[in-house]
Amino acid sequence: MSKTRFPKLLTATSLVALFTCSSVWAQEAPAPAPDSAEEEVQEVVVTGSRVVRNGFAAPTPVNVLGREEIKAEAPANIADFVNTLPSVKGSATASNSSGALSNGQAGISALNLRALGTGRTLVLFDGQRSVISSATGLVDTNTFPQSLIERVEVVTGGASSAYGSDAIGGVVNFILDKKYTGFKTTAEYGETAEGDAENWKLNATYGTGFADDRGHFLLSYEKAKQEGVHYTARDWAKKGYFSMRNPNTAAGQPFYIVSDGIGLSSLTPGGLITAGPLRGTYFGEGGSVNQLTYGASSGQWMLGGNWQYPTSGMLGTNSLVAGDDRDSLFTRLSYEVTPYLNVFAQASYAKYEGLSYYIQPTTTGVTIRSDNAYLPASVRTAMTNAGLTSFVMGTSNGDMPASGSTMERETQRYVVGADGTFDALGLGFKWDSYYQMGITDTVEALTDTYNNALLTLATDAVFRPGTTEIVCRSTLTNPTNGCVPINRFGTGVASAAALDYVLGTPTRKQRFEQDVAALNFSTSDIMGWAGPISLAFGAEWRREAMDGFVPPQYQSGWKYGNFKVSTGSYEVAEAYVEAVVPMFKGFDLNAAFRYADYSTSGPARPWKVGFTYAPIEDIKLRYTMSRDIRAPNLSELYDSGTARSNSVAINGTSVAFVQNLQGSTLVKPEVADGIGVGVVVRPRFWPGFEASVDYYDIEVEGVISFVTAQQVADYCNINGIQSYCNNMIYSGPTLQTINLYYDNLNRMLARGMDIEASYRFNLADVYSKASGSLSLRGMATHYITNITDDGVTAIDFAGSNSASTPNWVYRITALYKLDPWTINLTARGVSDGVLSNAYTECTSACPASVAPYYTINDNTVDGAVYFDVAVNRVIEIGGVKAEAYMSIKNLMDKDPVLLSNPSNLGAENTPAYLQTNRGLYDVMGRVYRVGLRMEF
Repeated sequence: MSKTRFPKLLTATSLVALFTCSSVWAQEAPAPAPDSAEEEVQEVVVTGSRVVRNGFAAPTPVNVLGREEIKAEAPANIADFVNTLPSVKGSATASNSSGALSNGQAGISALNLRALGTGRTLVLFDGQRSVISSATGLVDTNTFPQSLIERVEVVTGGASSAYGSDAIGGVVNFILDKKYTGFKTTAEYGETAEGDAENWKLNATYGTGFADDRGHFLLSYEKAKQEGVHYTARDWAKKGYFSMRNPNTAAGQPFYIVSDGIGLSSLTPGGLITAGPLRGTYFGEGGSVNQLTYGASSGQWMLGGNWQYPTSGMLGTNSLVAGDDRDSLFTRLSYEVTPYLNVFAQASYAKYEGLSYYIQPTTTGVTIRSDNAYLPASVRTAMTNAGLTSFVMGTSNGDMPASGSTMERETQRYVVGADGTFDALGLGFKWDSYYQMGITDTVEALTDTYNNALLTLATDAVFRPGTTEIVCRSTLTNPTNGCVPINRFGTGVASAAALDYVLGTPTRKQRFEQDVAALNFSTSDIMGWAGPISLAFGAEWRREAMDGFVPPQYQSGWKYGNFKVSTGSYEVAEAYVEAVVPMFKGFDLNAAFRYADYSTSGPARPWKVGFTYAPIEDIKLRYTMSRDIRAPNLSELYDSGTARSNSVAINGTSVAFVQNLQGSTLVKPEVADGIGVGVVVRPRFWPGFEASVDYYDIEVEGVISFVTAQQVADYCNINGIQSYCNNMIYSGPTLQTINLYYDNLNRMLARGMDIEASYRFNLADVYSKASGSLSLRGMATHYITNITDDGVTAIDFAGSNSASTPNWVYRITALYKLDPWTINLTARGVSDGVLSNAYTECTSACPASVAPYYTINDNTVDGAVYFDVAVNRVIEIGGVKAEAYMSIKNLMDKDPVLLSNPSNLGAENTPAYLQTNRGLYDVMGRVYRVGLRMEF
């Protein structure tokens, strides 16, 4: 651990120890493990259903993360905890979204159920939608008040009939503790075993009743700060583990190879001559002239040789951890006007400021003339001797800072509503209504990045005729153009004035607005032939809008950014009805229908039919069949063209271009047909044990997406499909732009299985001399099929660890309680897998490769298991209840499994990105967190 950072963790730990070492305070006896037969049956609403029933278990599976589990886990934030669930994979986090520059998604934490995409997971706050944080419809879960979350309910299954659009993969509902009474605070600090990624969090929450408890007031504030880890690479990332086109093109050789010791052959930090008689000449520190030793080369990669140096300028320039600073404030006021009428108002404000670096900006194909004033004399002489007037150079611009983003978001949310009861038609009804107004304002700014035209002018530096003054060639004919010449031959050679001239910070301001009005009714008083029928119905209206501003100078011409203003809005009016009908003893039928009318695409009609059947008290069978939808988001409808600089591989060579992604108002909602079949077992002979197994089958038609730039290049150049060639815009021989369009592509198919088992018991029931209670819980998801069919290819990604859909993902916890102690042990793991099911592994006698079904020397990806531990101790100090805790994530300090997918080998960011899957494997190593909770 870093010596400079160790005292901070030591100080924080000592503060906690000061409280935990006391033993004079009274201790309570451990609470008995709950007996399912004695649990109080309460009237509840289960997420995924609008029906209120006593003890009703919905046919759709629901995982509940309760307050006890959340406290025992001690996560940095609740979203991180939810992301450890096996059914939640491929989520966006503040760190893995660092490359989302032009679309403004950097820094967002958005959840992804069943790896179907973050846009197909509906995130609710206390059963209500929340204002989006980006044009792509993502909701940043860190805008919710963490200390007031009572539990998180995760529905793994379609729920559009209950909640409308986006609930194809399921729903994650953050439930608010609306009746909290008292005052509590939390202070915590964390860092890694390397002494970096320091983070701390403070929150304070107050709740009180008034007017004889007819009213209730809540107020919560939270401050959280994470120090970013930039320009840093862990040792495991320095092995040169990449994939490349096999330099050995002999018959029977694999098309791709994956290996250690692979590096770039197309650029160096200070510039590399890439063609002609001077190929391999590179410019090093202070402008020194050197010769690169090439390995076996193919495209922009080489195996062996001096592979370390070319890649050194990129290594670690993608932030290992994003830096962020968050503030949030939440308040709620409720009042019982009469026993039949309650009213409430709540307001929240959340601010996010984040810094993350994408990569070191590269430039390839730079033409240097022989009269360049900064050119070392030895190189100029060599050019003269070779008869050269120019050469072509590639560089990762070592004198420039890494390019990234400094995102700011401010989210405001205001809700007013009422609920109550009334009698009508001889029935007792419950009702609730609310109106919500949400606003997110963003300032999407890049860190320094270069302007293409200015850099070209500054690079072309010459001596002013008859003098030794170095100027831009363009200044000779336009003396007032302000051009400042730049030295690009080596590192540590560019002047501050030149960098100021070529660099800038493209910026865009955006505003997203959401208005929601809803009215809901329910009753359980309708008498049926086999028991009371429950009915729920209601209506909802919603408006989503976006607008923005981009200064003209930042709309085009930059290496990254090139922001454009996207403006648009849509409205949707919806009505739904849901019923639960007991058909006979133990058998309940659940059916729901929703009609949604979108101003852009017209009507949609999601529905659901399901049942639960308990043939005996110990076993419950459940089944659902549903049609769900995902309506196009604002970006997919109105994006005016997200211009993103990138590179694609064409014939093995990395080619730079500008990716131009555009929205379309012709896009229709996705339609998903889902089936879920499951069984829940709660044996009476085994009190405290419960298990469930659920199979799901989801087919999405009309997937809203776009064919990626690399796919466009492959389909054009390899498959010869002219329609894709038309999207590649050239200026002479130079690729300028690849146009991409949102459209309803063919389909997506996902099949899998969720398994959960839990057992809670008092140890004394097993061994009389033992004490305390033990809760065991295991969850696993088996990805059987995960196919995305774009109309050209249909590849199954189930079992692909690079696609976040390994065969198995699991999580096992053991929670031991012996007052005042709580110890929580967790094992998180993924199974072995492959890079892609489209690849055939072979080392010789390989079959012919036809895109995208390539051969590769190593298609395997190892699995991994990580262990976490958290220890809590409850104490009481002068009547104040306190809880000190310490958690260690990745206890064994296990490195991530390396994987390198050849589908990304032509991308500019590949040399800088971690060659692993950050959603499956821990990249930070061992992480410590200590904290203190106090409740008054």
